[in-house]
Amino acid sequence: MKKIIIPFFCAVLFSAPAAAQKKSAAPAKTEAAKSQLTPKDVLNKYFDALGGKSKLEAVKSIIIENTMNTQGMDISMTTTKSGNKFKSVQSVMGQTITQVFDGEKGYMDQMGQKIDLPADQIPALKKGTPVDALAFEEADFKSASAEKLDGKDYNVLVSDKGKSYFEASTGLLYKVGSDEGGMVVKNYMTVDGMKFPSEVEFEGKGQKATIKTTKITVNPAIPDTEFK
Repeated sequence: MKKIIIPFFCAVLFSAPAAAQKKSAAPAKTEAAKSQLTPKDVLNKYFDALGGKSKLEAVKSIIIENTMNTQGMDISMTTTKSGNKFKSVQSVMGQTITQVFDGEKGYMDQMGQKIDLPADQIPALKKGTPVDALAFEEADFKSASAEKLDGKDYNVLVSDKGKSYFEASTGLLYKVGSDEGGMVVKNYMTVDGMKFPSEVEFEGKGQKATIKTTKITVNPAIPDTEFK
């Protein structure tokens, strides 16, 4: 069985201002121009497109069921989150891989081997929320620009570590990347009046993966014992 290094879905997907992943082979054609919008304007439009920031912040817990295809393998994955706590369970080739964060510390259990989560990931994980999109904060971005990407208009936010592309027409996040690569949100699904990514393609640490969301449960009752 191949060694599997599965990214923390909750941390990867929308801690996008800090994304630093493998370089894409063929960058898309872009044309940039100064935007009349500020980072705050772009993010407000994004949150509105998702259903409204207050509604997103009202989500205190969530269960997300996904399938992931990576390294030629199909993986089923369930992520349970409550506040900044999370548990991710992946099943692949008869093996179960579990990642847990209790709000202060965490571990990964793979094939009977339990390993503490790296210390340098803990500060970001402590800032986690059930809705990953809320990781986007105005203070993270230095500027906004308007760009055409393959003939389509985007509002682009720039941080020290990369760019985040939001569709000008819808306000929705489309792409995140840096010189080292990134991720693309291919589709969204609507649950309880809110939009969530339903298909995401990303590349990093030598891996390519496509994650498809099959079911989202909003505000389920989750005991703290789930994160032990």
